[in-house]
Amino acid sequence: MKNMLKHLFCSNPGKKAHPAAAALNLLLVCGLLTAIFWLSLAAINVAFDFSFVVTFRTRLWRGFIVTLELSVLSMLISLAIGVLSALGQGSRILAIRYLCNIYVKFIRGTPLIMQIYLFFYIIGTAWGVTNRLLAGALILSIFEGAYIAEIIRGSMLSIDASQLEAARAVGLTRVQTARYIIVPQLVARTLPALTGQFASIVKDSSLLSMISVIELTQTMREISATNFRLFECYIFLGLLYLCLTLPITFVSKRMERRFDYAS
Repeated sequence: MKNMLKHLFCSNPGKKAHPAAAALNLLLVCGLLTAIFWLSLAAINVAFDFSFVVTFRTRLWRGFIVTLELSVLSMLISLAIGVLSALGQGSRILAIRYLCNIYVKFIRGTPLIMQIYLFFYIIGTAWGVTNRLLAGALILSIFEGAYIAEIIRGSMLSIDASQLEAARAVGLTRVQTARYIIVPQLVARTLPALTGQFASIVKDSSLLSMISVIELTQTMREISATNFRLFECYIFLGLLYLCLTLPITFVSKRMERRFDYAS
Protein backbone atom coordinates (compact mmCIF):
# COMPACT_ATOMS: atom_id res chain seq x y z
CA MET A 1 0.00 0.00 0.00
CA LYS A 2 2.82 2.34 0.95
CA ASN A 3 4.69 1.64 -2.30
CA MET A 4 1.53 2.17 -4.35
CA LEU A 5 0.92 5.57 -2.74
CA LYS A 6 4.56 6.47 -3.29
CA HIS A 7 4.29 5.71 -7.02
CA LEU A 8 1.01 7.61 -7.27
CA PHE A 9 2.14 10.81 -5.56
CA CYS A 10 5.95 10.85 -5.85
CA SER A 11 8.35 10.84 -8.79
CA ASN A 12 11.95 11.86 -9.36
CA PRO A 13 12.21 15.36 -10.93
CA GLY A 14 14.17 14.08 -13.92
CA LYS A 15 11.90 11.08 -14.50
CA LYS A 16 8.60 11.13 -16.36
CA ALA A 17 5.66 10.28 -14.10
CA HIS A 18 3.38 7.33 -14.86
CA PRO A 19 0.38 8.49 -16.95
CA ALA A 20 -2.13 7.39 -14.28
CA ALA A 21 -0.19 9.18 -11.53
CA ALA A 22 0.18 12.30 -13.69
CA ALA A 23 -3.57 12.36 -14.46
CA LEU A 24 -4.54 11.85 -10.81
CA ASN A 25 -2.24 14.57 -9.49
CA LEU A 26 -3.28 16.97 -12.26
CA LEU A 27 -6.94 16.44 -11.33
CA LEU A 28 -6.13 17.05 -7.66
CA VAL A 29 -4.30 20.30 -8.40
CA CYS A 30 -7.01 21.54 -10.80
CA GLY A 31 -9.71 20.60 -8.29
CA LEU A 32 -7.94 22.48 -5.49
CA LEU A 33 -7.44 25.61 -7.60
CA THR A 34 -11.04 25.50 -8.84
CA ALA A 35 -12.34 25.13 -5.28
CA ILE A 36 -10.29 28.13 -4.07
CA PHE A 37 -11.50 30.18 -7.04
CA TRP A 38 -15.19 29.38 -6.60
CA LEU A 39 -15.08 29.86 -2.82
CA SER A 40 -13.55 33.29 -3.40
CA LEU A 41 -16.32 34.15 -5.86
CA ALA A 42 -18.99 32.90 -3.46
CA ALA A 43 -17.58 35.14 -0.73
CA ILE A 44 -18.01 38.27 -2.87
CA ASN A 45 -21.26 37.08 -4.49
CA VAL A 46 -20.37 37.46 -8.18
CA ALA A 47 -22.70 36.23 -10.95
CA PHE A 48 -20.84 35.66 -14.19
CA ASP A 49 -22.14 36.72 -17.59
CA PHE A 50 -19.95 35.98 -20.61
CA SER A 51 -22.52 36.96 -23.23
CA PHE A 52 -20.25 39.84 -24.27
CA VAL A 53 -17.97 37.30 -26.00
CA VAL A 54 -20.64 36.75 -28.66
CA THR A 55 -21.69 40.40 -28.80
CA PHE A 56 -18.15 41.73 -29.28
CA ARG A 57 -16.69 38.72 -31.10
CA THR A 58 -15.52 40.78 -34.09
CA ARG A 59 -13.63 43.29 -31.94
CA LEU A 60 -12.17 40.50 -29.81
CA TRP A 61 -10.96 38.63 -32.89
CA ARG A 62 -9.43 41.80 -34.32
CA GLY A 63 -7.60 42.50 -31.04
CA PHE A 64 -6.43 38.88 -30.86
CA ILE A 65 -5.00 39.07 -34.40
CA VAL A 66 -3.23 42.37 -33.65
CA THR A 67 -1.63 40.86 -30.53
CA LEU A 68 -0.60 37.77 -32.51
CA GLU A 69 0.96 39.89 -35.28
CA LEU A 70 2.75 42.09 -32.75
CA SER A 71 4.09 39.08 -30.89
CA VAL A 72 5.36 37.16 -33.92
CA LEU A 73 6.99 40.24 -35.46
CA SER A 74 8.59 41.20 -32.13
CA MET A 75 9.89 37.65 -31.58
CA LEU A 76 11.66 37.64 -34.94
CA ILE A 77 13.14 41.14 -34.60
CA SER A 78 14.14 40.70 -30.94
CA LEU A 79 15.86 37.40 -31.72
CA ALA A 80 17.91 39.11 -34.45
CA ILE A 81 18.73 42.01 -32.10
CA GLY A 82 19.65 39.57 -29.34
CA VAL A 83 22.01 37.55 -31.54
CA LEU A 84 23.74 40.68 -32.89
CA SER A 85 24.05 42.20 -29.40
CA ALA A 86 25.45 38.98 -27.95
CA LEU A 87 28.06 38.84 -30.71
CA GLY A 88 28.72 42.57 -30.33
CA GLN A 89 29.50 42.23 -26.63
CA GLY A 90 32.32 39.88 -27.57
CA SER A 91 33.58 42.01 -30.45
CA ARG A 92 37.24 43.04 -30.66
CA ILE A 93 36.13 46.51 -31.83
CA LEU A 94 35.74 48.55 -28.65
CA ALA A 95 33.08 50.93 -29.98
CA ILE A 96 30.78 48.02 -30.93
CA ARG A 97 31.42 46.26 -27.62
CA TYR A 98 30.68 49.39 -25.56
CA LEU A 99 27.57 50.20 -27.62
CA CYS A 100 26.13 46.72 -27.06
CA ASN A 101 27.00 46.77 -23.36
CA ILE A 102 25.36 50.17 -22.84
CA TYR A 103 22.27 49.05 -24.78
CA VAL A 104 21.84 45.88 -22.70
CA LYS A 105 22.44 47.61 -19.37
CA PHE A 106 20.11 50.53 -20.15
CA ILE A 107 17.25 48.37 -21.41
CA ARG A 108 17.49 45.84 -18.58
CA GLY A 109 17.82 48.57 -15.97
CA THR A 110 14.74 50.61 -16.94
CA PRO A 111 11.02 49.69 -17.05
CA LEU A 112 9.30 48.94 -20.33
CA ILE A 113 6.59 51.55 -19.78
CA MET A 114 9.25 54.31 -19.58
CA GLN A 115 10.88 53.03 -22.77
CA ILE A 116 7.53 53.01 -24.59
CA TYR A 117 7.01 56.70 -23.80
CA LEU A 118 10.65 57.60 -24.50
CA PHE A 119 10.95 55.82 -27.85
CA PHE A 120 7.49 56.68 -29.19
CA TYR A 121 6.77 60.20 -27.97
CA ILE A 122 10.33 61.58 -28.12
CA ILE A 123 12.43 59.58 -30.58
CA GLY A 124 9.47 58.47 -32.70
CA THR A 125 8.07 62.00 -32.94
CA ALA A 126 11.51 63.42 -33.83
CA TRP A 127 11.89 60.94 -36.70
CA GLY A 128 8.29 61.17 -37.91
CA VAL A 129 7.18 57.65 -36.92
CA THR A 130 3.37 57.62 -36.97
CA ASN A 131 2.53 53.93 -37.43
CA ARG A 132 1.74 52.90 -33.85
CA LEU A 133 1.63 49.18 -34.60
CA LEU A 134 5.08 49.14 -36.22
CA ALA A 135 6.48 51.45 -33.54
CA GLY A 136 5.08 49.19 -30.82
CA ALA A 137 6.65 46.10 -32.39
CA LEU A 138 10.04 47.84 -32.64
CA ILE A 139 9.91 49.10 -29.04
CA LEU A 140 8.97 45.64 -27.78
CA SER A 141 11.75 44.08 -29.88
CA ILE A 142 14.37 46.49 -28.52
CA PHE A 143 13.26 45.74 -24.96
CA GLU A 144 13.19 41.95 -25.30
CA GLY A 145 16.33 41.87 -27.46
CA ALA A 146 18.48 42.95 -24.51
CA TYR A 147 17.30 39.99 -22.42
CA ILE A 148 17.72 37.57 -25.32
CA ALA A 149 21.26 38.91 -25.83
CA GLU A 150 22.19 37.94 -22.28
CA ILE A 151 20.61 34.50 -22.69
CA ILE A 152 22.60 33.83 -25.86
CA ARG A 153 25.83 35.33 -24.49
CA GLY A 154 25.62 33.14 -21.38
CA SER A 155 25.08 30.04 -23.52
CA MET A 156 28.01 30.95 -25.77
CA LEU A 157 30.30 31.35 -22.77
CA SER A 158 29.24 27.93 -21.46
CA ILE A 159 30.63 26.13 -24.53
CA ASP A 160 34.06 24.74 -23.69
CA ALA A 161 36.87 26.18 -25.80
CA SER A 162 38.37 22.69 -26.09
CA GLN A 163 35.47 21.73 -28.38
CA LEU A 164 36.47 24.46 -30.84
CA GLU A 165 40.10 23.35 -30.67
CA ALA A 166 39.04 19.76 -31.35
CA ALA A 167 36.98 20.92 -34.34
CA ARG A 168 40.00 22.71 -35.80
CA ALA A 169 42.15 19.67 -35.13
CA VAL A 170 39.91 17.39 -37.23
CA GLY A 171 39.83 19.94 -40.06
CA LEU A 172 36.35 21.43 -39.69
CA THR A 173 35.85 24.86 -41.21
CA ARG A 174 34.31 27.72 -39.22
CA VAL A 175 30.95 27.18 -40.92
CA GLN A 176 31.03 23.45 -40.16
CA THR A 177 32.07 24.11 -36.57
CA ALA A 178 29.17 26.52 -36.12
CA ARG A 179 26.67 24.20 -37.82
CA TYR A 180 27.59 20.90 -36.18
CA ILE A 181 29.05 21.93 -32.80
CA ILE A 182 28.09 25.45 -31.67
CA VAL A 183 24.53 25.96 -32.96
CA PRO A 184 23.05 22.63 -31.72
CA GLN A 185 24.41 23.28 -28.23
CA LEU A 186 23.26 26.91 -28.25
CA VAL A 187 19.75 25.88 -29.27
CA ALA A 188 19.55 23.22 -26.56
CA ARG A 189 20.85 25.56 -23.85
CA THR A 190 18.89 28.67 -24.79
CA LEU A 191 15.49 27.12 -25.56
CA PRO A 192 14.08 27.03 -21.99
CA ALA A 193 15.03 30.66 -21.32
CA LEU A 194 13.97 31.81 -24.79
CA THR A 195 10.58 30.17 -24.29
CA GLY A 196 10.00 32.28 -21.20
CA GLN A 197 11.19 35.38 -23.03
CA PHE A 198 8.90 34.77 -26.01
CA ALA A 199 5.97 34.26 -23.64
CA SER A 200 6.92 37.57 -22.01
CA ILE A 201 6.74 39.25 -25.42
CA VAL A 202 3.11 38.16 -25.74
CA LYS A 203 2.25 39.43 -22.26
CA ASP A 204 4.32 42.62 -22.49
CA SER A 205 2.50 43.58 -25.69
CA SER A 206 -0.41 44.55 -23.42
CA LEU A 207 1.56 47.65 -22.35
CA LEU A 208 1.42 48.99 -25.91
CA SER A 209 -2.13 50.06 -25.13
CA MET A 210 -0.38 53.04 -23.48
CA ILE A 211 0.30 54.41 -26.97
CA SER A 212 -3.20 53.50 -28.22
CA VAL A 213 -2.30 50.29 -30.02
CA ILE A 214 -5.66 48.49 -30.19
CA GLU A 215 -4.42 45.05 -29.20
CA LEU A 216 -6.13 42.47 -26.99
CA THR A 217 -5.82 44.25 -23.63
CA GLN A 218 -6.90 47.63 -25.00
CA THR A 219 -9.86 45.98 -26.75
CA MET A 220 -10.93 44.26 -23.53
CA ARG A 221 -10.52 47.49 -21.59
CA GLU A 222 -12.87 49.26 -23.99
CA ILE A 223 -15.40 46.41 -23.80
CA SER A 224 -15.35 46.35 -19.98
CA ALA A 225 -15.97 50.11 -19.96
CA THR A 226 -19.07 49.46 -22.08
CA ASN A 227 -20.65 46.50 -20.26
CA PHE A 228 -19.13 46.96 -16.77
CA ARG A 229 -18.29 43.21 -16.63
CA LEU A 230 -14.75 43.72 -15.36
CA PHE A 231 -14.24 40.24 -13.82
CA GLU A 232 -15.56 38.37 -16.85
CA CYS A 233 -13.60 40.50 -19.30
CA TYR A 234 -10.26 39.99 -17.59
CA ILE A 235 -10.84 36.28 -16.93
CA PHE A 236 -11.56 35.80 -20.63
CA LEU A 237 -8.54 37.98 -21.45
CA GLY A 238 -6.34 35.63 -19.42
CA LEU A 239 -7.70 32.63 -21.34
CA LEU A 240 -6.93 34.33 -24.65
CA TYR A 241 -3.35 35.04 -23.57
CA LEU A 242 -3.00 31.39 -22.55
CA CYS A 243 -4.07 30.44 -26.09
CA LEU A 244 -1.06 32.43 -27.31
CA THR A 245 1.55 31.38 -24.74
CA LEU A 246 0.82 27.65 -24.34
CA PRO A 247 1.67 26.80 -27.99
CA ILE A 248 5.06 28.48 -27.46
CA THR A 249 5.75 26.15 -24.53
CA PHE A 250 4.55 23.11 -26.51
CA VAL A 251 6.78 23.86 -29.51
CA SER A 252 9.72 24.55 -27.19
CA LYS A 253 9.32 21.17 -25.45
CA ARG A 254 9.28 19.40 -28.82
CA MET A 255 12.44 21.22 -29.90
CA GLU A 256 14.14 20.51 -26.56
CA ARG A 257 13.61 16.78 -27.10
CA ARG A 258 14.97 17.06 -30.63
CA PHE A 259 18.15 18.83 -29.51
CA ASP A 260 18.51 16.89 -26.26
CA TYR A 261 21.59 15.09 -27.60
CA ALA A 262 23.43 18.40 -27.70
CA SER A 263 23.35 18.80 -23.93
